[in-house]
Amino acid sequence: MPVEEITASAAGSWNLGDRTVHRMGFGSMRLTTHPDRARAVRVLRRAVELGVNHIDTAAFYVSPGGPLGVGTGSPRYAADLIREALAPYPDDLVITTKVGPSFDEATRHRELTPAELRREVEANLRRLGRDHLDVVNLRIVRRPGQDSVAERFGALAELRDAGLIRHLGLSNVRADHLDEAQDIAPVVCVQNGYALDLNRWADELLRVCGERGVAFVPFFAIAGPGREAGGGGDHDDAVRAVAHAHGATPHQIRLAWTLHQGPHVLAIPGTGDPEHLAQNVAAGAIRLTPEELARLG
Repeated sequence: MPVEEITASAAGSWNLGDRTVHRMGFGSMRLTTHPDRARAVRVLRRAVELGVNHIDTAAFYVSPGGPLGVGTGSPRYAADLIREALAPYPDDLVITTKVGPSFDEATRHRELTPAELRREVEANLRRLGRDHLDVVNLRIVRRPGQDSVAERFGALAELRDAGLIRHLGLSNVRADHLDEAQDIAPVVCVQNGYALDLNRWADELLRVCGERGVAFVPFFAIAGPGREAGGGGDHDDAVRAVAHAHGATPHQIRLAWTLHQGPHVLAIPGTGDPEHLAQNVAAGAIRLTPEELARLG
């Protein structure tokens, strides 16, 4: 008897504004690192086949260069690959993108001006082949005392009012940034680097988001301290033991732990490997006990 395939619906759903998404999504950053475009297209189409209807990208997800700083050959933009693979887009697909910092070598991590943010939004529209963007996150560089989001978030709110953006979010922020932004326009999601062993200072921010009905969307859930370098094989004993008990991989347990942090938490693991993609999606079906969660920390 064939084994029934686990799809993204196993993780449950959450609303991003007026759009409903499965809590297990897909992050597109790592798609750009491999020179085989056909491989990336296969992974994206397979993600949709597995029920993924929330895809994360950014105008600056590109190789060579971009946040990963790797790759050779001609530029490969994640947004271009998404369009090539999935347009015309399924009606239920939500594409979340980011704008904010510069990744040019000469101006790396400089905050973009409001005019530059508009150009980034327009670049997203052009590459994705859309007349509006479902969700745009303002990605910031945290510099305490010098990192107000008001001017730039206000610029994106104007683009939302003009119909170029449907919903707004934030990325790489603290709770005071969320307060500041919500005084300007509704915020549907906060996307931060966060994992079982990374940036646990954001536990409180995750809680605040839940109280306000804002999705919390961790990146680096699998990679943890490895961040852009990706997830390796160095897992602690607790993760390995829980994985063994569930007949799962340590990476799947890290994703399951992420989803167990609250019904408003969305996962966006990324991969360029179809087999890893299916494993990631299947992690949405893993149910951890309170004892296992306490052991994991």
